Amino acid sequence: MDYRAHTSGHGLQADEANAVPPVPALPTLGEATRVWLKISCLSFGGPAGQIALLHREVVDTRNWVSDRRFLHALNFCHLLPGPEAQQLAIYLGWLMHGPIGGFSAGLLFIIPGAVVMLALSIVYATLGTVPVIVALFYGLKSAVLVLVVEAVLRIGRRALKGRTAWTLAGISFAALFLFNVPFPIVVLAAGLIGLLAPSYFAGGAHGKAKDGPPALLDAVLAADPDRAKRFARSARVAGLASAALWLLPVGLLLPVGGVYANVAWFFSKMAVVTFGGAYAVLAYVAQEAVRNYHWLSAPEMLSGLGLAETTPGPLILVLQFVGFLAGYRGPGILSGITGGIAASILTLWVTFLPCFTFVFLGAPLLERLQGNHKLSGALSAVTAAVVGVVANLAVWFALHVLFHETTPVHEFGMSFDAPVFGSLNPWAFALAIVAGISLFRLKLGVMPTLALCSAASTAFYLVAAGV
Repeated sequence: MDYRAHTSGHGLQADEANAVPPVPALPTLGEATRVWLKISCLSFGGPAGQIALLHREVVDTRNWVSDRRFLHALNFCHLLPGPEAQQLAIYLGWLMHGPIGGFSAGLLFIIPGAVVMLALSIVYATLGTVPVIVALFYGLKSAVLVLVVEAVLRIGRRALKGRTAWTLAGISFAALFLFNVPFPIVVLAAGLIGLLAPSYFAGGAHGKAKDGPPALLDAVLAADPDRAKRFARSARVAGLASAALWLLPVGLLLPVGGVYANVAWFFSKMAVVTFGGAYAVLAYVAQEAVRNYHWLSAPEMLSGLGLAETTPGPLILVLQFVGFLAGYRGPGILSGITGGIAASILTLWVTFLPCFTFVFLGAPLLERLQGNHKLSGALSAVTAAVVGVVANLAVWFALHVLFHETTPVHEFGMSFDAPVFGSLNPWAFALAIVAGISLFRLKLGVMPTLALCSAASTAFYLVAAGV
């Protein structure tokens, strides 16, 4: 793309050589908003699919952002707690149009999916005991298990470049599964290792950016190098405002107590420890929401993730499902569908507002650290550790989907659940095989795989029931 001014006539060649190129025009906020809305409505398939769609729209198709800047921002978002695809959209929206652009991109990324997820949560809560609906969601659980395994392989291919990265991923898995080390500690330790030994990790998370013609945003920043610095002040204001709005309901509800105070406090904690995206945090969410708060069961948690897989937007919307069931089943006057909707909105509020806080406060600093070797090493090491985190989730799902019973093991400082092999569920195993063939062999994609497993489970129920 050529942004230089053209002037005819041989006598003006010297002036042309010394002329300052005009600052290219970025797309208007309205044009960008339409693109963010398009992406939000088509962002199925988890974070990998969402990031790929973002890349295609803003890098390949429109050349708004360079591949190098896109990957640098993505590595930063991997280090933040919360959904990295949404945070990447916030970051890019901020670079293009300041905080209003960041809010536009970030909100549109979640609103369509949140509306769909709320509707599906209501259907699940009100009709979830109907046998045919139970059979439909049963198929989703088996498919989700395979989707998580696929996520381990996908992230591993991208992140594990070299023996050191593989070793770190294995240690992360062992720390989580065998020794119950809290995953925020695992991720932060990995970041510290990458910071101290960047040469073993730098550039490993997403490969090297390709050279190409100058992207529009890069041309704007080259012509106006103080642009990011001018945006930094308003970004800090927006970040602090987001933090205040996030903590407001927490401060109001905690003194009152009850299910809504628990929802506000629990999901606020999740918002600051959900490193590595939805897959990485679900084991911890399930442990707390299922065992401690008793908001839902482990199979219901899997059903919720299956629903999140079928909606556009970040997979962390599964937390909205958990919050809905907490409010729906909560005691007091505000329960049932009304209580579920209120708790669902509260969950969204305390889950996603922190994303704006983290990006707006961190993005200006990152812009000043473009090309920093130590930071790149830390980000790449975190991505390697996330492979072990997601592998832990895959094993946790397999134990709950494929086996009716597990037994606790406490030996040599280890503490984990082992399967009782005699309790293997053959129907769940068969559905998982179907999902694996659909996803890996036939390459049908996420949505067809979910639909196929749900249809197979429902058909089996109808045949067994003699319908």
